[in-house]
Amino acid sequence: MNSNLPDDWSPADDPYSIALSESSWLRATVALTVARMHGDDVQVGWFSSRQIDARTLVVALRQLLAAVKLERIALTDLGMDPAVVTALHDAEQVFLDALPNIKHIRDGLTHFEDWARGGGSGPQKDARKTADPRDVARDFWSFGYDPVTDTVTMGPFSISVSAAVPAADALCTAIYAATRAVDQRSTAELRDEVVQALTDAAISCTPPQGPVLVSQGDDTRLWLSLNLSSVPDAEHKELAERVTAAMSHAGLRLTSSAFPEAQDIAARLVADEPLRVERDSP
Repeated sequence: MNSNLPDDWSPADDPYSIALSESSWLRATVALTVARMHGDDVQVGWFSSRQIDARTLVVALRQLLAAVKLERIALTDLGMDPAVVTALHDAEQVFLDALPNIKHIRDGLTHFEDWARGGGSGPQKDARKTADPRDVARDFWSFGYDPVTDTVTMGPFSISVSAAVPAADALCTAIYAATRAVDQRSTAELRDEVVQALTDAAISCTPPQGPVLVSQGDDTRLWLSLNLSSVPDAEHKELAERVTAAMSHAGLRLTSSAFPEAQDIAARLVADEPLRVERDSP
């Protein structure tokens, strides 16, 4: 675990970030696995490395849909704009169109104890309505990768290996966009809190002449700095102290990226350093 996380941190606090993190790992897994499958085949005992990698690929692709599910749940719980959820749903559908039946292929692999007997759910369940389980098991069996057609097959289902990387890339990009939308909304809400705290303290932050500048960086973090040229030198320290006091009163804190252990935050402002604005831990 990241040692910079607070002691009371839980993944349940930021499930949308967990979805992004897991999707990034899975995206890399897909890229690495496809590259190996398109490279030289290596014998691992009795087994082909390409066939081993085919199994890994299928599971990774299916797990990307789990990441989408978690992201969607998080977006809904946060009350995000429906357009953000719709964009994610549309990206998921494009992924499924590029890799049809990925769920069935993964199910056949991970539920082989059922599929080997013709007792699986989904398509096997439907097939059992008109066929003997033994025949169903045979019809839905035989997993493998065919390097000639560059396809992975499980019974009647198949996916294109060449389609895997672009499909994974596009879906992960959509998950990133959804996560960034959450961060941007959070930053906008935090900015409103900062502006209100400064206003309550009778400190102007109206650009371009206001003595305090509040801005959002490309990383969606919120930064506060002093417009020192608009204030006489003799008033720099007093202004900095008023700003830090206003932030503290509002349950906010300023942190230095250059000197993270700095105690005199007002001095960092006077030194013309932009400081990151964060909420105090509860």
